Amino acid sequence: MLPRNAPRKLPVLIVLHQEHSTPGRVGQRIEARGHRLDIRRPRFGDPLPTTLVDHAGAIIFGGPMSANDDEDFVRREIDWLAVPLAEQAPFLGICLGAQMLARHLGARVGRREDGLVEIGYYPLHPTKAGSELCPWPEKVYQWHGEGFEIPAGAELLATSELFPNQAFRYGSSAFAFQFHIELTLAMMHRWTTRGAERFGQPGAQPRHHHLEGRALYDAQSSAFLDAFLDGWLALPPARAGRSVVLAAE
Repeated sequence: MLPRNAPRKLPVLIVLHQEHSTPGRVGQRIEARGHRLDIRRPRFGDPLPTTLVDHAGAIIFGGPMSANDDEDFVRREIDWLAVPLAEQAPFLGICLGAQMLARHLGARVGRREDGLVEIGYYPLHPTKAGSELCPWPEKVYQWHGEGFEIPAGAELLATSELFPNQAFRYGSSAFAFQFHIELTLAMMHRWTTRGAERFGQPGAQPRHHHLEGRALYDAQSSAFLDAFLDGWLALPPARAGRSVVLAAE
């Protein structure tokens, strides 16, 4: 609990894509650091702010849709990324959110030609730039069939064998992670139950490997999340006067 006289911290904008989705452990850790969660679901009609000067940062999470979909809310979210980028506000894209950032910056998002997916725990290799940011886990939890190219001007932070582009930074305050650092044990049980049909896809791991991987690597993922969030929330907030005018919906 924060001291009674502690200064009030700005909320963090949370963008989710399904009716019952949650920000999981990311949301828990942000709240533990004294920030309220401003949860929006544009898919169901929630508006996104035209400026982030009243937020400590913004995070777009994953979802079953594709950044290549022609859904109106997908296009609006991709276009909206002009706001955090113009204001140099702290931004994080996770899985779909990372792919949306790549698309906004002009990079390709798509499947592997051989159809291989990452569903389960897979090795992660930080680059020199990534290693300078914070310690990374040996393996991370994945649930995706599409990957992204690195946008022009972005810096690769982590790589892997099947999908070589796993994390990047654009500028000083925008980050993209292909993997899921938000996963709680309850979320893993839901995903591996409701999405069990995907275990038959090439490259996917059976359910028991997911649970074994969590037992082996979740402590590393938890430590990585803490270290990353400490640095991310310490970044300068949105800069007033750099806001952009978005097209009318």
